[in-house]
Amino acid sequence: MKKNKVNTDEKNIENKNIENKKIENKKTKNGKRKKGKVWKKILIVILLILTILAVYFIYNSIKIDGKVSLTGMLATAVGHDENTKKNLGEFQVLLLGVSTDQAGVTLTDTIIVASYNPNTQRAVLLSIPRDSYTGKNPKKATASQKINAIYNLTKDPQETLDAVNELTGLELKYYAIVETEALIELVDAVGPINYYVPMDMEYDDETQDLHIDLKEGMQEIDGEKAEQLLRFRKNNDGTSYPPEYGDNDIGRMRTQREFISAVISQTVTAGNITKLGEILDIANRNLITNLDFNAVKDYLPYAVEFSTENLQTAVLPGTTPDISSTNNVSIYLVDSEETEKLINELFYPDNAEDTMQNAENSNTTSNSQTNTSTNTSTNTGKVENTGANTNTNNLQKNQTSENTKTNTSDIKIEILNASGSNEKLQKATKILKDAGYNVTKTGETSTVATTIITNKKDIESDHIQNIKELLGVGNISNNRSKTSRIDIQIVLGRDFNN
Repeated sequence: MKKNKVNTDEKNIENKNIENKKIENKKTKNGKRKKGKVWKKILIVILLILTILAVYFIYNSIKIDGKVSLTGMLATAVGHDENTKKNLGEFQVLLLGVSTDQAGVTLTDTIIVASYNPNTQRAVLLSIPRDSYTGKNPKKATASQKINAIYNLTKDPQETLDAVNELTGLELKYYAIVETEALIELVDAVGPINYYVPMDMEYDDETQDLHIDLKEGMQEIDGEKAEQLLRFRKNNDGTSYPPEYGDNDIGRMRTQREFISAVISQTVTAGNITKLGEILDIANRNLITNLDFNAVKDYLPYAVEFSTENLQTAVLPGTTPDISSTNNVSIYLVDSEETEKLINELFYPDNAEDTMQNAENSNTTSNSQTNTSTNTSTNTGKVENTGANTNTNNLQKNQTSENTKTNTSDIKIEILNASGSNEKLQKATKILKDAGYNVTKTGETSTVATTIITNKKDIESDHIQNIKELLGVGNISNNRSKTSRIDIQIVLGRDFNN
């Protein structure tokens, strides 16, 4: 009996344990279900918030940029609306490059006016020759009257800015001094930069601890090489840039502008968005400037879609007189008349267009009055004849415009093979020749990933676009030079597979 009772008690205990486990399992399942429901609700809320944000960004992007774009998204992210860009004026700054190798010497041998208009997406780089004379009497010129010496003497960048305004007629308000260390750090942050070194460069100056050793061809330029490239003026044997490129300082200024153009084209891209904060931090730590970086940030959302096709570069026009007439001092005399024309063309194109339009309207009115007078005497004032004459004039204008367009066969093209394949070079050459273009020169250079099409002269943009379409690839760059012997230079990259 006792044994049976014990067995019964054990069974009862076992049954209770089973029931308890079932209850616990049920509670656990119910708990998981409740937690699952809570997470589903949280996930739904998160998705809803993301959807609302996406709709908000898309809506504001369209309002700001007229379409869904990276510019619109970035502008929305920093709190801009559709009126912000309209209220942003043209950004202009004087860039002063200073080397710090020689103790106590701070010559500004690089002087460039840079401007960017977010509304027109136009930019300008204007070089000011370092020997530009700022005095009144060239016959009594001194080295201290060269524009590059002003900062070294006064240590006040505002004095150099005032001198540039005096020479150009501009009203620049901002300056930025870029010292050697800042240049190296900035290029390393965004680089390396793919750039075609125009010639072999070999120069050594122990007093400045300056050693330049670069080979001609397409190269990846880091910060150290950038300093060598931008400071080069002549080789150890006295040779300098070839005449067609621009001797000595003219060649160096051209290299500076073209390298800056390459930096811009390879920096202001969607892929480098994450680096903008680092770039601004480097600038803030290293630059001597009166710029407000908070104001500069307002331009960044619109700069990411800038194309170097809209970049114009130039050098202040002038002459270098014989030193026998300038107190044995080598100076650069700025041509004030030509400078005024250039400044209007580069910085005030709308005014120039208005002037031309007014002149055309004046001529049209004069011609119309003449035609009306003639028609009145011969056709008893029938107005429709005047209209016919106007149409004829417009047709003649259009025909003249077509006639002045550069012929394909007149366009001289140089192709530098950076694809690593001679077969690709031959294929690209054949494509362009079959299309009627004059490929006058081909050569080899270090391999690069991306094809670059550079407009060396004022070749119409539709020709440049046509070449890009024929090749199927290509980043377009404008680096015009009046002395270039070719019209278009193509660096054929590995991306060419047409």
